[in-house]
Amino acid sequence: MGRRASREIAMKLLYQLEIQKGNREQQINYVLENNVLTENDKAYIRDVVDGVKNNLTIIDNQISTYAKDWKLYRISKVDLSILRLSIYEMMFRTDIPPNVSINEAVELAKKYSGREAGAFVNGILGKVAANVENQLNPSVDN
Repeated sequence: MGRRASREIAMKLLYQLEIQKGNREQQINYVLENNVLTENDKAYIRDVVDGVKNNLTIIDNQISTYAKDWKLYRISKVDLSILRLSIYEMMFRTDIPPNVSINEAVELAKKYSGREAGAFVNGILGKVAANVENQLNPSVDN
């Protein structure tokens, strides 16, 4: 399986965990055990799902900052899951270029939420990516 398919499974799992408040570990293990996944796929999915959970306040703050006039509770759970996944990748994974994460997120939004969602997700993630880039490479004023 490739990264794109693993990302899609991770997004679906984030969505599921947002909707179903049952035993988190059981839900994660069920998904990992009932899909044909390599060890790398499993490690990526586990990293994303745990990373989003462990950094949820930081990630949701980024969404709130750049989703002008949108409260988190008004954003669809699918879009929220996609945004969280992509922001986690941009902020905490150095092996994924931000433009790849954004493009993949836009495609997921188009597939699972609709064309308008693609533009919404792209707008927020573009601003987050610029902010992350500015934090990593601050300009020096002389």
